[in-house]
Amino acid sequence: MTPDVGAQMRRGVVEYCVLGLLAREPMYGWQLADALTGTGLIASIGTLYPLLGRLRDNGWVSTFDRPSESGPVRKYYELTAYGREQLAQFRAQWTPFARTVTGMVGEE
Repeated sequence: MTPDVGAQMRRGVVEYCVLGLLAREPMYGWQLADALTGTGLIASIGTLYPLLGRLRDNGWVSTFDRPSESGPVRKYYELTAYGREQLAQFRAQWTPFARTVTGMVGEE
């Protein structure tokens, strides 16, 4: 696979992966970055914060501050009701879409 194709696929789903992670629990940026870089969905933490800003601007996530046991106050991200709706819509479309694509490009 060319890097361009992989980047295109990641770009299309990474925001919903963030929503999926936040549906489990509120998380701070470094936690999200670890989960996403560990799976190759983002290259670095520097690509995460603009995405989180867009999600916040869209009303899909909100933030709150929480004291840290090991340093300064951390900004946590959590899903809003609107973000939960967006994730539900994505989930409803993802499985049939993935099945269709797999059926067309899957191994013979």
